[in-house]
Amino acid sequence: MDISVVIPLYNEEESLPELAAWIERVMHKQGYSYEIVMVDDGSSDSSWKVIENLAQSSDHVRGICFRRNYGKSAALYCGFEAAQGDTVITMDADLQDSPDEIPALHKMIAEGYDMVSGWKRKRYDPISKTLPSKLFNATARVATGIKLHDFNCGLKAYRRKVVKSIEVYGEMHRYIPVLARQAGFHKIGEKEVEHRARKYGKTKFGFSRFINGYLDLLTVIFISKFGKSPMHFFGTVGSLMFIIGLMLVAGLGAYKLYCLSNKIPAVLVTDNPYFYIALTVMLIGSQLFLTGFLGELVTRNSGERNTYLIDRTV
Repeated sequence: MDISVVIPLYNEEESLPELAAWIERVMHKQGYSYEIVMVDDGSSDSSWKVIENLAQSSDHVRGICFRRNYGKSAALYCGFEAAQGDTVITMDADLQDSPDEIPALHKMIAEGYDMVSGWKRKRYDPISKTLPSKLFNATARVATGIKLHDFNCGLKAYRRKVVKSIEVYGEMHRYIPVLARQAGFHKIGEKEVEHRARKYGKTKFGFSRFINGYLDLLTVIFISKFGKSPMHFFGTVGSLMFIIGLMLVAGLGAYKLYCLSNKIPAVLVTDNPYFYIALTVMLIGSQLFLTGFLGELVTRNSGERNTYLIDRTV
């Protein structure tokens, strides 16, 4: 199969028939073999009923329905698991991503890119969404070293091997380029794509997503460097802090002995504020070291992270 189009969605009943018809027109015009995988992330409207009707009327449409809302990353993870195409295209279900971009994205993958991310240079979103997005993307470029203008663009293309090699969980869909590079796929491209005004429904964007984006950025940076061996980070920092605290205590003890040997009046070590500072540093260092040790245990026994309750499939 040439192309799998994976569409995560939540409460998009009005746009789905139009989106499916648009994708099919593009695919038929290009002569691609394809499938459309729609993942209903526990919608409270009639989205799943619409998907069932689309699947009955077209052999190209497949559907996955979650029993409850898990989030976009979970929907993408299950969509990637189900995808069979050599090229996997992801897009949002709100008709703001244009299926007309699919041939060009597929061509870039065929030319050798592992992944191609869309860039919505001109956006039809309110400033409350575009301004935080620009700040977030600027920070992500500096922190990750990946020169993309729009990390969170839903319109992306992947080589099949990429989506089968990465694990998307939590809200890490924003950082799939980072996860792909961590998995060894370094040829990441970018293409300017058309962004359309929302036609149906309302945006799911909230201020909490802006906060979560930065928290997830810290998470993905830490995981990419120390995810397999958290002891390398916590153990190193903890050991350094413990040694510094121990040296401070030793220094205080040596100073006390010097004063006694030279009959110089000196306060008790326990009356010296530096003693408690040194003791605190040693305790924090010990806790960090133990955190790294526990992190190693958790890392080696975390096998249920991507388990989701799928209610129905078509």
